[in-house]
Amino acid sequence: MRTANLLGKGLLVLAGAAALAFGFSNTGMARQAVPDPLVDAARAAQPASAKAVFAGGCFWGVEAVFEHVRGVRDVRSGYAGGRGTTAHYEQVGNGDTGHAESVEVTYDPSKVSYGQLLKVFFAVAHDPTQVNRQGPDVGTQYRSAIFTANDEQARIAKAYIAQMTAAKTFGRAPIATQVAPLRAFYPAEAYHQDFARLNPNHPYIVVNDAPKVARLHERFPGLYR
Repeated sequence: MRTANLLGKGLLVLAGAAALAFGFSNTGMARQAVPDPLVDAARAAQPASAKAVFAGGCFWGVEAVFEHVRGVRDVRSGYAGGRGTTAHYEQVGNGDTGHAESVEVTYDPSKVSYGQLLKVFFAVAHDPTQVNRQGPDVGTQYRSAIFTANDEQARIAKAYIAQMTAAKTFGRAPIATQVAPLRAFYPAEAYHQDFARLNPNHPYIVVNDAPKVARLHERFPGLYR
């Protein structure tokens, strides 16, 4: 199964609704509170700009979550982690390029740290135990991944995954999140940008993505804006 277009996402809402009815969710699978990272970047002394790239299923919901994080300046949906010198929705949906639907988060490291962004990513933006899928969306383009811009990001991300694994934060389910160097980020088509904000009543958003933003507000009131 894959989501090839907007209609496809609408049709998959029934699958997501059924999962919710049986007590499952496409995010929030942690068996205990997701901890603060023991290894993190130092908070910048002055306002600055940094980027982080995450993949956690359909980029609509991940983008919506990070748009509500205090200290985040901009979020763009796009594609990362694949081959070639470009990426387009149909190519990625067909699995032809190996890219994952991703978001590029531009943030101020004097207001929010890379580790805090990772905590949001693991706690509310997606379910890191699902392999090559997220909720009703199935395929390698929906895999969980962190694409790191430098050695420091890679060190922090790997240490955090090891910390949560040791603590059994997600019970016996292993964390499936890949950590890989960012080769390139390709912005998605214009109609994908800010999709949740511009289409709050779209069935896919209502069932799959609005609950993620609500959980962000509930669990991280100090980071929510």
